[in-house]
Amino acid sequence: MAAPLDMRWTGGSRERQSRCMDIRIQCLCIDSTDPAKVAQFWEAALGWRRTIDEEDQIVLEPPEGSREDGIVPDLLFLRVPETKTVKNRLHLDLRPADQAAEVARLEALGARRVDVGQGHDVSWVVMADPDGNEFDVLQPLRPS
Repeated sequence: MAAPLDMRWTGGSRERQSRCMDIRIQCLCIDSTDPAKVAQFWEAALGWRRTIDEEDQIVLEPPEGSREDGIVPDLLFLRVPETKTVKNRLHLDLRPADQAAEVARLEALGARRVDVGQGHDVSWVVMADPDGNEFDVLQPLRPS
């Protein structure tokens, strides 16, 4: 894998400089008035494990020993007093082996289809978890 590019402005021009970054994304934080409810949904949806389970914060991590363990950012559900009021600025894209079957499974877990202006001719399905957080269910990858 190529080293990340560091784009810097110098003297009115942009220089490209390759360097390794000593930083990683640890977790994606999801605010909720009921972290237990939304974490329970994502735990079942992803098959992840709880590594912290407190009243005001719950952490989900990939299964121990899986190829995602220690690589994929954790999901941290944090208690906040206010409810969600607008469309997410950040969302998850899920890529299942079977889109229709996965949408049906997620609906059975408590997700619902939502319209965020995506139109009718898109290849993904926009859904919301039980707390209203939008996410997309993509079509399976097709070998090229």
